Amino acid sequence: MAGKNQGVNPTKPWRDFARARQERRPFNSSQSHRISRIVKRALDIIIAASVLFLLSPLLLSVAVIITLSDWGPVFNSHRRLGYKGKEFGCLEFRTIRADATAKAQVTVVGGILRRSSLDKLPQLINVLLGQMSLVGPHAITKEELSRYGEHAYAYMAVRPGLTGHWQTSGRNDVSNQNRVSLDVEYLSKWTLALDFAIMAKTLSALLSRQALLPRVDS
Repeated sequence: MAGKNQGVNPTKPWRDFARARQERRPFNSSQSHRISRIVKRALDIIIAASVLFLLSPLLLSVAVIITLSDWGPVFNSHRRLGYKGKEFGCLEFRTIRADATAKAQVTVVGGILRRSSLDKLPQLINVLLGQMSLVGPHAITKEELSRYGEHAYAYMAVRPGLTGHWQTSGRNDVSNQNRVSLDVEYLSKWTLALDFAIMAKTLSALLSRQALLPRVDS
């Protein structure tokens, strides 16, 4: 049964987005917001390049450790849907054994990287390439786009983020439905000030002692 919330067809997302723009005004489409988005992109480039440069010794060390652990690839690349519906390879440090087959086996180093979210740092390369932003909605697969329903057009009007509302609200503890709601809230309320607030929360979480400790099930 077709209906309003059926969602955008993921096989032709940008065509549906263009049609949706004719039917409704996209989020944050005023002149001031367009200028803010230019500033946002400039900040993405400056901050991502600076962080990659400053953390290059750490990133190279992690890459060497991952390689020496089992001589597998350094990165994993996951297909995600980005700006204007274009798919891209979302980078992460590999956290599972290269020879893992039926069941993914997380390495010791991989466990630390996941708990500290350092496995996401290669996505700064995606930011520099214009495929992602420092802050934005969650990077999703093409098949997941239908969950955004009538808001799918707004999702594709921006770049997915390395961090976002979903990250500072519990990351993996947030359900898919709540994650979509958080993304829609971000898209509708976006300002540069909100981006800085989310980045501050993310940095605080990364620097917390709990981020490096193993998770203990109660």
